[in-house]
Amino acid sequence: MAEFLAGIEQLAFVRGLKASFVAYPIVNALHIMAIGALLTSVMLMDLRVCGAFRALPYAAFVALLRRTALGAFAGALVTGSLLFSVKASTYAAMPIFLAKMALIMLAGLNFLAFMRLGRATGGDVPAGGAASVLAVFSMLLWTSVLFAGRFIGFL
Repeated sequence: MAEFLAGIEQLAFVRGLKASFVAYPIVNALHIMAIGALLTSVMLMDLRVCGAFRALPYAAFVALLRRTALGAFAGALVTGSLLFSVKASTYAAMPIFLAKMALIMLAGLNFLAFMRLGRATGGDVPAGGAASVLAVFSMLLWTSVLFAGRFIGFL
């Protein structure tokens, strides 16, 4: 595994990213933007599931935010992978990085559970019950992912 991670760090585009005065900060800024869009859309969607913003139509509001969250997640995945590649060996050995990856996996499983619940209820998940529990769990998980990510930069 160590050789694989060291190999990632030696890829030409990774060395270029690491050496560039402009590229790395741009990727870092794009990652922060993607995370901001992801957390904002997830929080608003989860709050709506919990019963907030009742004046807004549930299905349209949640569908828009879900698409936004998935696009933002894709952006965060790409930019996060690029940031990881610069110090792959270092990050892979950090318990907080591993915790962040585990939290993202749990958030993904929570999303799948919510989608399954939505299919079981015909797509219009009412506030309360299991949907609200999953929404609150989602907000806690994604906030924890954010904090774990910030700790990576300071350890």
